[in-house]
Amino acid sequence: MSLKKNSKRKTSYNDDSYKQWQLQEAKAMLSEVVQSAAKKPQVITVHGKKSAVIISYNEYQKLKEPKQNLYDFFKSSPFYGAELETPRRIP
Repeated sequence: MSLKKNSKRKTSYNDDSYKQWQLQEAKAMLSEVVQSAAKKPQVITVHGKKSAVIISYNEYQKLKEPKQNLYDFFKSSPFYGAELETPRRIP
């Protein structure tokens, strides 16, 4: 864990996967936060606790899209084609 020291900024790098900003700083530097989000996720903290993440629109689209459709999901199941008996439960 390394801290990027700058007299004006209190932004820190906790690892290579994201950059962390205090809320006040993120508000003041919103343009930079958004530009940086194009490269890697930007974490916003409130009172020292991680509160929000800003990601690029492309990353959002990747997260939003299903990896596969429901049919392919069930077809790739190790239970596909298995003859399973499921007893009925009476509540």
